[in-house]
Amino acid sequence: MSRFFSSAYRDMQAYVPGEQPRDRRYVKLNTNESPFPPSPAVIAAYDSEKGNVNLYSDPTAKALVEAAAEVYGRESRRLGGGDITPDMVIAGNGSDEILAFCVTAFFRDGGAAFPKVGYGFYPVFCNLFGVPFDEVPMKGEFEVDIAALAASPCNIMIANPNAQTGVYVPLSDIETLLSANKDRLVLVDEAYCDFGGESAVSLLARYDNLIVVTTLSKSRQLAGGRVGLAFARPEITEDLNKIKYSFNPYNLDRAAIAAGAAALLDTEYFDRTRKAVAQERERLKDSLGGLGFVVSPSLANFVLARRDGLSGEELYLALKERGVLVRYLGGDLSDYIRITVGSRAECDALVAAIKKIVKEKNI
Repeated sequence: MSRFFSSAYRDMQAYVPGEQPRDRRYVKLNTNESPFPPSPAVIAAYDSEKGNVNLYSDPTAKALVEAAAEVYGRESRRLGGGDITPDMVIAGNGSDEILAFCVTAFFRDGGAAFPKVGYGFYPVFCNLFGVPFDEVPMKGEFEVDIAALAASPCNIMIANPNAQTGVYVPLSDIETLLSANKDRLVLVDEAYCDFGGESAVSLLARYDNLIVVTTLSKSRQLAGGRVGLAFARPEITEDLNKIKYSFNPYNLDRAAIAAGAAALLDTEYFDRTRKAVAQERERLKDSLGGLGFVVSPSLANFVLARRDGLSGEELYLALKERGVLVRYLGGDLSDYIRITVGSRAECDALVAAIKKIVKEKNI
């Protein structure tokens, strides 16, 4: 640490991203990436911008925002909600940037409340931007305490499905949070919603205190493309754009805008790949359950799992030695590992390695 570093941040704990090792080739199941490549339409969109990188990108990300309004508008109407118009959408450099914009714009005055087990960036952002926060304890191992969250006077952030357990809460629970106090904001982080949940965008027609944030990293194969979206009433997206234009107007490059729009509009590829991941997730749950694991009832593209006789860290290290990389989260989840749902071959390699570890330890 240099002597110039601000005293406000010297004791701050930074977010720890998942490992991206280069020392060997791993079966990589630690960062919730898609096992599928981008769709051909996405690759073509990237290629179309190769000759234009001498020019700045569109700060409004018009093509991406319009595609998002079209696709999520259909989803909203399917669930009984209203249209999503382009002025209800903002695009960001991954959903993390949008979360940072939201905390900056809306959470400083009212504070934040979120489940204690959830996305690790929530407390980091609050500490970074000087926002007081309340981590609401879980009910049991996996259940979010909706009643306790609803009773909090603070603005709410909730990942749905949960970013560590994969557990999804129904839209009726989101409505409970929205209606309990209409003078606070409820941010629903839907990074994993496409693998089995229903989006809260349909609730925007009835609630003006809702922000829905999502990413194209998981279900649309753009983890390396860094494309995030938020949906809210126009007055809220106007506030978020004010923050964006005060920080980084050209926050998405030309290729990311084009690729993001293409990924959204290629609904056939999206449906086929997300269903394949969901099917493999259920197969993985069954395999782990057969080996004596407790597995979270995840609707995300990962599962949380533990096994009596093995700590989470011990199992993580044993798998890493065998060339399989999973996520060890520690803290309240020190008994668990989090496993990305990979391809069938990758999941089979994981299960084979676990069988060997269990046999060697005679448990």
